[in-house]
Amino acid sequence: MVTGSKTIDNPSEMQRWRDRFYGARWVLITCVLVFVGFYVTGKLPAVDAVLAFSLIFLAAIAVPRRANLMRNELPLATKSYIWPDKSLKRFAEALPDPCLIVDRRAILRYRNSAAATEFPASTVGDPLAFSLRNPAFLNTIDQAINGAVRVTGEFHETVPSDNWYQVAVTPLEQKKQHNGPTKHSELLVVTIVSKTAQRKHDQMRADFVANASHELRTPLTSLIGFLDTLRGPAANDDEAREKFMGIMHAQAERMSRLIDDLLSLSRIELRQHMRPTSKTDIAKIAKEAIEALQPQAAESEVVVSFQNQLDDAMITGDQNELMQVMTNLIENAIKYGTEGKKVDVILRKCPLHADHKVRIEVRDYGQGIPVEHVPRLTERFYRVDAESSRRKKGTGLGLAIVKHIISRHRGDLQISSVVGEGTKVAICLS
Repeated sequence: MVTGSKTIDNPSEMQRWRDRFYGARWVLITCVLVFVGFYVTGKLPAVDAVLAFSLIFLAAIAVPRRANLMRNELPLATKSYIWPDKSLKRFAEALPDPCLIVDRRAILRYRNSAAATEFPASTVGDPLAFSLRNPAFLNTIDQAINGAVRVTGEFHETVPSDNWYQVAVTPLEQKKQHNGPTKHSELLVVTIVSKTAQRKHDQMRADFVANASHELRTPLTSLIGFLDTLRGPAANDDEAREKFMGIMHAQAERMSRLIDDLLSLSRIELRQHMRPTSKTDIAKIAKEAIEALQPQAAESEVVVSFQNQLDDAMITGDQNELMQVMTNLIENAIKYGTEGKKVDVILRKCPLHADHKVRIEVRDYGQGIPVEHVPRLTERFYRVDAESSRRKKGTGLGLAIVKHIISRHRGDLQISSVVGEGTKVAICLS
C-alpha cells in the first residue's frame, strides 16, 4: 500500500490505516453524496467537488480521532475490572487485619475476610464513601491518591460502639512520569489496624485512678480517723473500741465492693467492642439469679416472682455477664423497692425491636424515682439519695455495669419509674 511517497510494509501499520478508514467510512460516504448532489444541481464544479472531497478524505484518515488517541489509556480504565489479580488477593487474605484494595477513584475493588467482618457495609464496586463516611479516613485516602505516597492516619467510629483505628494507605506502585502510569499504579492498598483495645485499656486505667481516688477517699479518711482515735483518746475505752471497729469493718467492706465493681466495669469496657458469640439460656440465668438472692429477699420480706412467657429462651450472650445483669437488677429491685414487698421478673417476646428476640422486665412496687433522675441512673456513681444508697451498701456502679454489658450485647435498656408506684427496667436482647 502506498500513501504519498511512503510505502507501508509493516502489517500493523497497514492495519492502523485500515482502521482509520473504516472508522471514517460514514463521514466519507456522506461527503460523496453531498458533493455529487452539488455537482448534479450545478452548485459546484466537478474539479472543486473532487478537490474538496480529497481534502476531507485525507483529514478523515490522516488525523487520528479522539477515541484512537485514548486507545492506549483504555486498558488502564479497564484494569480496575481485571485487577487486583489473584496473587494480590491471596496476599490480602493472608493479612490478619482488615485490608481494602481501592483504585484512584477510591472505589473498593477488593476486601479481605477481616475487612468484610469488621466493615460489613462496604461493597466491592462502590466508592468507599458510601459505607465508610468518616472524614478522617477518607481524607487519608485522598492524600495518598493525590500525593502518590504512603500516608498514615487514625479515625474514630462511634456506631455501633466506640472503635479506634489506625489506617495506612499505600500506592501499589508510584506513577513514573517518563513511563506513564502502569496497571499497578492504579491501585492502592488500605490496611486498617484496630486500636480499640489499647485505647480502652488506657482509658480504663485513667478512669480507674480518677474514680477510685474519688470514691475511696471517704472510707479511707474514716478508717484513718478511727485508727487515730483508737490509738489516742479511746485506747482504753472498750465500748468505743467495739463501736469503732464495727464502723471500720463496714468502711473496709465498702472499699472492697467499690474495687470489685470498678474492676468489673473496667473489664467490661475493655471488651465492649467485641460482641459475644456464644449461646445461653436467659431463663435459666434468671432462675439462678433469683435463687441466689432469696436470702436477701427473705430478710427484706420481699417476694420475687418469675414468669417465663417464651417457648425458646436461647439468646446470643456471655453467660457470666448476663448473670451479673440479672443479679444487679433484681438486687436493686429488692433494695429500693422494699416498701412494695414484691418484685416481678418477666421474660417475653420483644414487641418493639424486630432484631431483638427477648424482653426481660424487672419491676418493683416501691417508692419510685422522680422523673428528672431517671436519665442519669446509668451514670457512674450517680445516686438519687447518696446516704440511702450507702446504708443499703450500694456503690453507684450497678446500673453502669448493666448498661455497658447490654451495650456490648448490642441490646436495648429502658428504665421507667413513677413516684409512689415503683420502677421497671426492661432489656431487649437478640
